[in-house]
Amino acid sequence: MKRSISILIISMLLLGLAGCASNKQESSGQKQVQLQNINLGLMPDVDSIPFIIAQEKGYFKEEGLTVTLKHFKSAMERDSALQSGNLDGAVSDMLAEAFAKAGGFDTVITSLTTGSYKLVVNKDEKAASIQDLKGKDVAISKNTIIDYVTDKVVTEGGLTSADINKVVIPQIPARLEMLQNGKIAAATLPDPLATIAVKNGAKVIKTSEQLGLNPGVLLFTTKAVKEKEKEIQAMYRAYSKAVDYLSREPMDNYIDLLIEKGGFPKDVKGVLVLPQYKKAAAPQQKDVDDVVAWLQARQLIQKKYLYTDLVDTRFVR
Repeated sequence: MKRSISILIISMLLLGLAGCASNKQESSGQKQVQLQNINLGLMPDVDSIPFIIAQEKGYFKEEGLTVTLKHFKSAMERDSALQSGNLDGAVSDMLAEAFAKAGGFDTVITSLTTGSYKLVVNKDEKAASIQDLKGKDVAISKNTIIDYVTDKVVTEGGLTSADINKVVIPQIPARLEMLQNGKIAAATLPDPLATIAVKNGAKVIKTSEQLGLNPGVLLFTTKAVKEKEKEIQAMYRAYSKAVDYLSREPMDNYIDLLIEKGGFPKDVKGVLVLPQYKKAAAPQQKDVDDVVAWLQARQLIQKKYLYTDLVDTRFVR
């Protein structure tokens, strides 16, 4: 009898241990759900820095995510990669989102990014205000955030868009080179390239921050939003970690990394001033409406898109 009871107890213990092992395996399996890769397009501007930090500091890996960062020198190259299916998302702007919708390509804005744009004049140019640029060459990339910011700066300074001669130079490095070689009077540039221009003698006329403009965004294809929702959520958690890192670490601790991995010019070392990065948030409706109105006024889009047509707020507060 005692032997039978002992066998029964041992059997129950073994079953219990087997059950615990099974539960641990199930729990482990749930934690190890394989996330899909994300292909993300970056531009040579400060908006892209948190993504570079998240990659190089291992924050994406901490979230179980693999992100491939692809670098582009112009908005046209970036948008072509998006439309060809080579990217899931990209550092972009509200104008590009509206153009995508108008062209039948389905993307959505998922959050703002933190950028900085400056209208600068070359070192030999005597212009000290917007008024002094009347009739002069100003380099831009046409129908982009650069064009939009330029118009806002010019209007705020008392001129119209027609009062300056816009010279279209899509690639940002080429725009900087022409400015520094004195081939154009002025240019609108994103940081860090605007910082390079100033270091080499250019003068700032006005910045996007001074006008309260923040049209830079992160956008994803609707296909990616539907099929990679968990991946995008993980990406934003990593992004938040990168923002925390940038808020507490001196730039000396990562500037070499940005030069090496981000393709930033070596000249930014010691002079680059970064914006105050914020956790990802949705754009304000007024800012989206202003961009849509600007595009319609120039007959670049026909439809008056609503905020909900262009923005998906599920990933941010």
